[in-house]
Amino acid sequence: MAFLRHVGKHGDRKVAVVFREVPGEPHMTLVVYTELLNQNIHDPLVACIESDIGQNSENLADALNRSYTKDGKIILQVLHAEGMLKKIQTELVVMTPQPGTQIKLNELNKILDEMKQGEEATKRLAEMDKSLGMQDAAQVAKRMRGDKLPKQINENREAPAGSDAALGDTQLANNLRQQAERMTREAKGLMAEADRLLQEAEAINPSKKEAKKTKKKNAA
Repeated sequence: MAFLRHVGKHGDRKVAVVFREVPGEPHMTLVVYTELLNQNIHDPLVACIESDIGQNSENLADALNRSYTKDGKIILQVLHAEGMLKKIQTELVVMTPQPGTQIKLNELNKILDEMKQGEEATKRLAEMDKSLGMQDAAQVAKRMRGDKLPKQINENREAPAGSDAALGDTQLANNLRQQAERMTREAKGLMAEADRLLQEAEAINPSKKEAKKTKKKNAA
């Protein structure tokens, strides 16, 4: 069976996790007990979860807000209006993406959030490197500071050696280099942590490729 996001259990009851974390309350989640839904909502909701839109949505709510019940109503709005959304602690929900695979929602949230932070740090660093490579350092500093730099700094190539203008430009460039180096170190640390988390995730739920290798090895 394929890996399926947004599904789990609260005790012995099946749930669909609509919001992994409640805004302002990261230890809480919003779920809907699928067994309590009538067919008008149940079947379209399950279809939404299994769809590409559902599986590619960070929160199921995003997909449910674009999906409809059998009588043409937005699923998320119906669940809210009928009081079907229940708030419970994330540590009480066990995600079951496929048979034999279980992980507590609070632990999954921590892993996903740390991976996301690592990806965002890498993206910011790449954008900064691109910006610094294409533009004058003084202009970058100007936007960072939000004020106007003296005209002499923008004309540093013409400033005589040892002048205040040349010194100011050198300081700006050094500051930018130091910031870039610091962000590089931080990004490397985050990427190392992300790799570690991915290895843990792989140990919990091996990819199809690794599973096939293991199967062939056992068969041999």
